[in-house]
Amino acid sequence: MKRGLKLLAGAAAAGLLWGHFEAGWLRRARREVVLPGLSPELDGLRIVHLSDFHLGFPSRGTRTVNRAIDWTRTLEPDFVLVTGDLLSHPRAEPRLRELLEGLPCCFAVLGNHDFARSRDPFSRPVESVDLGSATLLADQSQTVECRGTAVQVVGVDPRSYAARESRPEELADPLAALRILLCHFPGVIDRLPPGAFDLVLAGHMHAGQICLPWPGGKLRLAHLSWRYVEGLYRRPAGMLHVSPGLGTTFVPFRFLARPEATELVLHCGP
Repeated sequence: MKRGLKLLAGAAAAGLLWGHFEAGWLRRARREVVLPGLSPELDGLRIVHLSDFHLGFPSRGTRTVNRAIDWTRTLEPDFVLVTGDLLSHPRAEPRLRELLEGLPCCFAVLGNHDFARSRDPFSRPVESVDLGSATLLADQSQTVECRGTAVQVVGVDPRSYAARESRPEELADPLAALRILLCHFPGVIDRLPPGAFDLVLAGHMHAGQICLPWPGGKLRLAHLSWRYVEGLYRRPAGMLHVSPGLGTTFVPFRFLARPEATELVLHCGP
């Protein structure tokens, strides 16, 4: 009996140590994304997608965010797009501005944790978020010229999304060569009409954060029934990419759900 308890305690300790390690084990991923009808001028456009910093929450995720930003600066992408849950506590807002300072064409939306709208007892709401040189979009759009064409970025406010009041498709510009939607929640893809956007970026899921091996894949304990958890999904409304995110929430661990900073390279397709 004692030997069994020791083995169980040892396994639990090993699991905690691994979860602590994995929370700081950044994966730098590059994904080729084929978009039907993409303007030839935008072929090869590079976007770094970051999400779920959760700054202010004690975790190795803070180290992961720092490393992801350093990697992003070395890449010098065309756009840096950030999909929410940036802060878990207001004390980290100055550091957030420092991290985003000077990133090329950086646009961001907020998530539910930025307003402490979650069951996480450690989250504290932020009254307002100043991103410095980065552009915060809250049910707004902005169009920039890139390679002689118009690229539109639309951002969804998490509060209007939760209230089912957001209508990002009404902001979409049919004349833009590329239309990108930023929303913290991946479920937005199923609320959009077909062809509303070329690319939809989301976060929120942390790739499950705490997962267990399961026949044919992983059992994602935090999100057992969600359809979109991580990676690319081609849907009628557009191509969806769900970031595994960088930080942690509730517990400062990740298990079989590595944090990831993603470079998306866009290509023309039929």
